[in-house]
Amino acid sequence: MTSTTDKIKGKYNEAAGKAKSEVGRATDDEELQGEGELQNIKGKGQGLKGDVKEKLKDGIDKS
Repeated sequence: MTSTTDKIKGKYNEAAGKAKSEVGRATDDEELQGEGELQNIKGKGQGLKGDVKEKLKDGIDKS
């Protein structure tokens, strides 16, 4: 995957995770809330992965 793809998937997972977490909180569904929080964390990780790929590519291109 490209760095852009990782960043896009990361943003999607962050948004979906936040939504799930809020619905879980509003409905007192701890399982859904937990799933949302995990998906949000996964999204942040994907975004960081995209950032690292981009930095590495930029570093290689400058060499």
